[in-house]
Amino acid sequence: MNPLVSHIQALVFCAQSPVTIEEMQKCLSEALQVEVTVSDVLEAIEEIHQLFMSEAFALQIYAIGGGYQFLTKPDFQETLALFLKQKSKRKLSTSAMETLAIIAYKQPVTRSQLEQIRGVSCDYALHKLLEKELVEVKGKAETIGRPVLYCTTQKFMEYFGINHLRDLPQLKDFAAEENMIGEVSDN
Repeated sequence: MNPLVSHIQALVFCAQSPVTIEEMQKCLSEALQVEVTVSDVLEAIEEIHQLFMSEAFALQIYAIGGGYQFLTKPDFQETLALFLKQKSKRKLSTSAMETLAIIAYKQPVTRSQLEQIRGVSCDYALHKLLEKELVEVKGKAETIGRPVLYCTTQKFMEYFGINHLRDLPQLKDFAAEENMIGEVSDN
């Protein structure tokens, strides 16, 4: 077994947020006083991934939020939900989810663009999303009045368990329901 495997497991386990390959490489090079390359780290991560694929482990290493983190396998979600008697993440209101979805897919976006799409004021939802650090101010638009532009954050990626914005579901990922009421089938 690669000697870096145990060290990387310890780093990822103790970290409160996803650990990047560069952070692992720098820490391991300094701690072990040898040159650790990116390929060494990636090789060890792959060994950890293979090791934890076994049913003997309830955890798995995941690429998330630009780094790596140990998460519980989906098979244990129901057990954990019962144990915690609540969802592990605070729920967002419907209006906050709608606002966040618009920001995620249209970013960078202004408040007036959000409100034009939703058809209602987004002040409260936007305030809550900023408070939870799921969105951030990314600058000002080069238009009249220079309105503030909003984008998603790294915490957004972690919250939804994605590594890149391109991992967001696309329209083609949603299949149309068959035989909806009022539609004529082709049979």
